[in-house]
Amino acid sequence: MAPSSSSLISSSSSSLSSSSSLSSFPMDGIAAIRQYIDRMLDSSALEKQRQLLGVVGNNNNNHNGINNNNNNNGTPNKMMMKAFLLDAVTTQIVSSVYSQTEILSKQVYLVTRLDEDDKKRQQRQPQEVVTTEVGHLTALVFCRPTPANIDYLGRELSSPRFRHYHIYFSSVLSTGLLRLLAEHDRWERVASVQEYFADFVPINPDLWTLQSTAHSLVLTTAAGTSWAPKYAAQYERQLQGLQSMLLAMKRQPTCIRYAGHSACAEELAQDLHEAILADDIFHFRGAVENNMHNMHNMHNMHTTTMNTTTTMNTTNTNTATNGGLVVLILDRRDDPVTPLLSQWTYQAMVHELLGLNNHRVVLKGAPNLEDNAELNEVVLSATQDAFFAKHLHSNFGELGEAIQFLLRDYQTQSAQHSSATQNFASLEEMQAFMEKFPQIRSQSYTVSKHVAILSELARLVETCSLLDVSQLEQELATSDDHSNHWRQLMEKLASPSIKVPDKLRLGLLYALRYETVGNLHMVQSAMSKGGVPQDWIQLLPILLRYAGKQARGPGLFGHYEHFSSKPNGLVLSKLMTKSFFLSNVVLLPSGGGADNIYAQHVPLVMETVQAVTKGKLSTRTHPIVPGSCRRPNLTAAAASTLIPSEVLIFMVGGITYEEGTKIHEFNVSNGSGGGGGGSGTTTTTTNSSSGHANSSAASLEPWQSNVQGKQHVVLAGSTVHNSTSFLDELRATSL
Repeated sequence: MAPSSSSLISSSSSSLSSSSSLSSFPMDGIAAIRQYIDRMLDSSALEKQRQLLGVVGNNNNNHNGINNNNNNNGTPNKMMMKAFLLDAVTTQIVSSVYSQTEILSKQVYLVTRLDEDDKKRQQRQPQEVVTTEVGHLTALVFCRPTPANIDYLGRELSSPRFRHYHIYFSSVLSTGLLRLLAEHDRWERVASVQEYFADFVPINPDLWTLQSTAHSLVLTTAAGTSWAPKYAAQYERQLQGLQSMLLAMKRQPTCIRYAGHSACAEELAQDLHEAILADDIFHFRGAVENNMHNMHNMHNMHTTTMNTTTTMNTTNTNTATNGGLVVLILDRRDDPVTPLLSQWTYQAMVHELLGLNNHRVVLKGAPNLEDNAELNEVVLSATQDAFFAKHLHSNFGELGEAIQFLLRDYQTQSAQHSSATQNFASLEEMQAFMEKFPQIRSQSYTVSKHVAILSELARLVETCSLLDVSQLEQELATSDDHSNHWRQLMEKLASPSIKVPDKLRLGLLYALRYETVGNLHMVQSAMSKGGVPQDWIQLLPILLRYAGKQARGPGLFGHYEHFSSKPNGLVLSKLMTKSFFLSNVVLLPSGGGADNIYAQHVPLVMETVQAVTKGKLSTRTHPIVPGSCRRPNLTAAAASTLIPSEVLIFMVGGITYEEGTKIHEFNVSNGSGGGGGGSGTTTTTTNSSSGHANSSAASLEPWQSNVQGKQHVVLAGSTVHNSTSFLDELRATSL
């Protein structure tokens, strides 16, 4: 066994070397995660690590060959050929902020999955010698710190394919897993181990998710019961993800609050508070500190020694107006209405009708697209599509007008391009034509993609009579009119033009609204006669057990229980809902003059946002975790009246795109941007070579914002639901 060599593990959000650049701007999940990935892929940063580790290697007889990537004259290579190894979760995280083209531009010649490589390796005959298929590449490994991933890495390191391994974990790496990793590094190929807190998926700058699609609802019902240990892994994922969000943003909460009726929210809030107290990594200070996080002496181990050093290089310059950052943990069961409604904004509508999974939309099988294989699966990402970034919060009518303009602009440029091909007067003109050709081709694909999506959305709206369905949904969600609602519901359940899934949703919404006064047995009978399968009908009593009056918290149907005092003249629908018109535009059905009837509903979370940002959120409905207030000599009653500059809302059980749109509108109305949606706002950008953020508006991306408002809210959750995923998860609760 070779003598021990040392590897450096940097374990903090200080990996972003310019901490003040992030903390002085609104919390932007895309910018933060992208900056982490920039740092990973930055060849110059890797060379600096190698130079540092080369000194260590020389002190240990240089058995790991760290210096071998230098040129003959001793200067480091600037063009480092890299492989990028990911797991299932980090693949989603990276793809949310980086396109494949951008990754390739960083001299990454291979992107692969740890688990898939492991399967291929196990299918081959075991080899005792080091493979050299891609031995000239430096491997960058980005994965979650789980036992399964350590096993994959162990088998990879036992028969290493790459020259060196720089390993980045997306959350805190335990000492036990670190020791196990060290045992596997018998070839001493690990050059560095670091913790980059990028353990969540930023869909929009102010909308984040953990993509925990399995058991998201049952997790909340199991809390405090004897079967909670069955879902301990899912719960731990929520806790680690929430910690990662705070560390990535370099924020320490001023106080932590939770939905008082939710055992899961309470447990998560308390565990988060304890995690913050137990680890100095959350205590951001200006000086560089070495707290020796996870340090262990392994000289007696028959393996590689890995001295772990936590480097803290953070400066928290968050300038709170009053209460700093408030973390508020909510429960999906308090608002079961929002996931059941039809959607009318671009991002939410695509997710509801077509499915938007990992930024991909499957159009295969859609009418009129059979001959266009290029559009079978398309990408809808705010970081990769400027049109989508601008219009993801636009309503159906606005979207049609925007696509009309996009199409006209393309037709104009295409005509100019075509005429130019017939009048070449010089080689320079031919060269200019060829340089512009890729841009025209890219624009052609963008136009085709959005026209195809809009065409399919319009077809489904008409085929499923969604305008008619949505109007009743909105009335059930926002008003009490039992006799009128009953009549309309019976008509819809008997109508052959209403699709079965929509009949189910209407029946469930009626049951939630009129749980104690409605004839639910008759509703179930009418649903059955209308063609709703019996197992679907059984979701009605399951829903009431999950989120009926006795199970959910207060405020679902607009009684303002969240406020410590009754709001004066607050009409949330007017504050939070923009005017909504369905107009006669290309590919859209006629619906002119429908002012606001399809956007009357305001999610319950917005009532909570209004209360907490005004310092009026009741401690009766949303208690404060004892000891979580960082202000000295501050009572819980006084803490509840603090007006925060930032709010991080985490919803156990999942969020929706409708809620994300309302949060975005709130941020825009407060001048804090949030990116996208045609708000015209901008944010910081990252200089990939230095890791520092720049506030130059000229280089801003479409999703970014540099406007600092009075208050900024971020919505995060276990997953992003549409009605289908919500009902599937509801069925899995077995209530």
